[in-house]
Amino acid sequence: MASSSLDTEAGAGAQHKAGGDGSGYTTAATAHAVDTDSWQQVGLLLVTGFNCAYVLSFSNLMMVPLGWGWGAACLLLLAAAAWYANWLLAGLHVVDGQRFIRYRDLMGFVFGRKMYYLTWFLQFTTLLLGSMGFILLGGRALKAISAEFTQTPPRLQWFIAATGFVYFAFAYFVPTISAMRNWLATSAALTVTFDVALLAVLVRDGRSNDRSGRDYSIHGTGAEKAFNALGAVAAILVCNTSGLLPEIQSTLRKPAVGNMRRALALQYTVGAAGYYGISVAGYWAYGAAASEYLPNQLSGPRWASVLINATAFLQSIVSQQLFTVPIHEGMDTGLQRLEEGMFSRYNMTRRLFARGLLFGVNVFVTALFPFMGDFVNLFGSFALFPLTFMFPSMIVLKIKGECDGRWGRLWHWGIIVVSSAVGLATSAAAVRLILHNASVYRFFADT
Repeated sequence: MASSSLDTEAGAGAQHKAGGDGSGYTTAATAHAVDTDSWQQVGLLLVTGFNCAYVLSFSNLMMVPLGWGWGAACLLLLAAAAWYANWLLAGLHVVDGQRFIRYRDLMGFVFGRKMYYLTWFLQFTTLLLGSMGFILLGGRALKAISAEFTQTPPRLQWFIAATGFVYFAFAYFVPTISAMRNWLATSAALTVTFDVALLAVLVRDGRSNDRSGRDYSIHGTGAEKAFNALGAVAAILVCNTSGLLPEIQSTLRKPAVGNMRRALALQYTVGAAGYYGISVAGYWAYGAAASEYLPNQLSGPRWASVLINATAFLQSIVSQQLFTVPIHEGMDTGLQRLEEGMFSRYNMTRRLFARGLLFGVNVFVTALFPFMGDFVNLFGSFALFPLTFMFPSMIVLKIKGECDGRWGRLWHWGIIVVSSAVGLATSAAAVRLILHNASVYRFFADT
């Protein structure tokens, strides 16, 4: 087994002992809190984090390309597969007496520096693209609110910039996952509000629309159907997993493995009921005509549209932080003084420039390429397939080896081969979508 890659984390500092009850282990130094949160807190964070503004696009991205039969089958299959893969990864949180608070550290410890850097690249690519998707959705929500009160709302780019500033402010003053505990009740209330309001309007529209004329067929040529279906598979994976489970698990109190698995059970039951329910209801109400941003299609009163867009925007402020914290943690650990608190003058100054640079770049790229489907499909296919399915099975094969038995080895090799093939196919579909949108839209398009 390769030597530990914990020393490759720039500025991470020395390792320290955790677990004063005798079940001690070493963990890398970090600027963020470790071993502090309950599984209920993390479970609620996952439920609200995945029931975010992204669900407003999932009817179009997941159900329209697949239809009822394949859509339902893929929703259930990928949710079950993601749950199992994350359950498996949660059990690898402590290896050889070391607690791994970063996915890249775990991969580097088991496979060496090259896998450390590959994991770093895949994770940060995923989180950056996901952040851009959040910024775009937030901008669209603000523009939709503005459109309710004026016939000529400002360009989308102004709302993208405003969204980026609000996200930056929250990330600056609420810098860690553990610090988000004070916002979870608010986030949960906002999630329930926009989920219930949206479902009510969708049911109303579904009942009032001409059901006999509603089109649930899959459109396009054979090649278009195939590529769009692969894109939908990537989108389904996006709504079920994040690629940063060790980073989230690092905040849990002992037993970290059991508590993480309890939190995952909450996500894949209560959480999935929410984001899958809206996705299916949107497709039922509008069929193949379901919009890439559902609130644009709602026929309810003005107040309902404003409420849905406003609560979705406000809830996304908290949700987006969950998916960008690992980037912040890496930057904070490398740039800040670990012996000082997060709110010392020195650390706040460093954090100001780090957060400002990150969100400044993300806002610019999002304003330049405002294509929602691209963000979702690309990071779902390119990075989440290996992070979710391939890497945990690779670790199990490396650590357990012959001890896992013949059928166990075949099982994990099967996961690696199948997920690799599907990941390559969905990546090709995502690239095709990007090329198509690049030929249709211009830079800084006001979509």
